Amino acid sequence: MNYSQRFRARLIYIGILAVAVVLMISLYTTQIVKGESYHMKADKQYVKPSASLFDRGTIFFSSKDGTKASAAAIGSGYLIYMNPSQIVDHAQTYDALSQYVQLDRASFIVKATKKGDMYEELVHRVPEDIATTVKTLALTGIGVVKETWRTYPGGSIAAHELGLVGENSTSGAIEGRYGLESSYENVLERAGVSNSMNVFAQLFSGVKDAVFGGSTLSGDIVTTIDPTTEKYLEKILMETDEKWKPDEIGGIVMDPKTGEIIAMSSLPSFDPNDTSNVKNAKVFSNSLVEHVYEMGSIMKPLTMAMALDTGVETPISTYNDTGTLTLNTKKISNYDGKARGVIPMQEILSQSLNVGAATIAMNVEHKLGNGTMFKYFDSFGLGQKSGIDQPNEATGIISNLKSGRDIEIATGAYGQGIAVSPVEMVRALAVLANGGYLITPHLVREIDRFDGTIKKIDPVKSGPVLKKQTVDEVTSMLINVVDLKIALAHPDIHFENYSVAAKTGTAQIADHVNGGYYPDRYLHSFFGYFPAYDPKYIVFFYQIYPKGAQYASDTLTTPFSEMTKFLIDYYDITPDR
Repeated sequence: MNYSQRFRARLIYIGILAVAVVLMISLYTTQIVKGESYHMKADKQYVKPSASLFDRGTIFFSSKDGTKASAAAIGSGYLIYMNPSQIVDHAQTYDALSQYVQLDRASFIVKATKKGDMYEELVHRVPEDIATTVKTLALTGIGVVKETWRTYPGGSIAAHELGLVGENSTSGAIEGRYGLESSYENVLERAGVSNSMNVFAQLFSGVKDAVFGGSTLSGDIVTTIDPTTEKYLEKILMETDEKWKPDEIGGIVMDPKTGEIIAMSSLPSFDPNDTSNVKNAKVFSNSLVEHVYEMGSIMKPLTMAMALDTGVETPISTYNDTGTLTLNTKKISNYDGKARGVIPMQEILSQSLNVGAATIAMNVEHKLGNGTMFKYFDSFGLGQKSGIDQPNEATGIISNLKSGRDIEIATGAYGQGIAVSPVEMVRALAVLANGGYLITPHLVREIDRFDGTIKKIDPVKSGPVLKKQTVDEVTSMLINVVDLKIALAHPDIHFENYSVAAKTGTAQIADHVNGGYYPDRYLHSFFGYFPAYDPKYIVFFYQIYPKGAQYASDTLTTPFSEMTKFLIDYYDITPDR
């Protein structure tokens, strides 16, 4: 072969290679990149659906004994469809089918008489025995094909935390929309398995993952949520909701040392298996994570901790409670407007005195310089995201504490004028329960990957942000709040063999239309931890605008007491006194 022939041969080879590359790129684009959209179009043109069977990783609950229960899984069944162009006798076909599946006659006739239409879906999620029977009927124009879908065996249990899946409006792919379904999309997503396998698509599915970082982390996730504890929390929330009719109510049970959330829920809620009755999409949002509120007097233990930690006050310090204060032309007062005279620090928490909290906060600020309170509250994680593994987490608002104005310091000291999310609040209060450390709340304990490896989610903490002596002193004061104050009005909260540290909170709700605060609308909150000096759990409740009671001690003491008793019994917690 001479030079000219070799040159022509090389040109031909290069040409063939170029054409092959172009064809492969075109096929890849058609079947992999745009495959989902073409499948959707194909379903409207052909007798048999071409869509892939939906697949997705499993989400598990984890019980106290280590056993796992499915929280989100894949359900399977059959789809009955028809080719209207092949239906000869509409009435006869309907009568035959309706013996086995529920069909609306009018709707069926409309679909069956569409001219030029070759594909209409009739019934989804048909059990295998019914599907087999329909197949044996051999009705002309009627077909049966396997289908899969996302299912939540617990119904509405932990619905906000689990989230749900939905269709991507652009690609048509089913993906996580809320909750853990969204946060762990890169772990839970799967490539669909086609009803009619395409060799080229299967060949290149691995290339897509390699190039675009697809499913290398694919697996299942195991949550920290104990289904028994979750159900009991939700039972309490529903009973409290029924009694006090709040606009919103929620609760959290967390290990304050690790940040593992054992139970978490809010109302109103939904069933992710069927959202057809949901009128407002806002119900899908997790208010415990995505909304911020002025929390009221449960902020006072943190104010007290700051005052003790700086040495500006001690547990035996006293102050003169005048009942009211006027700061920067604004008047603040105790809940009843009454003066107490010279009283010890303990009474600020026991009687929940606004003037007392304001006084010690201003003492800190004036003695140590403007911004001290902000620095402490910031170190408690307030005004920042908690890092919980949920989407759309809100950031608290505590910037008022940097203003240098006494009125901002005073109101912030008792939880007004600053706003935080419930999970942010629980994280901050956990500092008092775990020796002074800032932890990261989380809902997933481990990721079980398809390659057989297990990724444990290790607790994340920083600090300490408070001295051990400080948290012990505040804990002792909160035990006194329960034993010497709350238990007198509500004997059921007294635990003879267990020390419980707790505090209530009642905050006025801001009027965003007219300014200021509503005179008759309140946010109630209640938190506590136990056994107080070595806590296993911290429990938090809140409700917005409960009807028929002004103070949180009236509406949330019993729910807290019931939850605490359940946890002590269920987890067999050792008495500490």
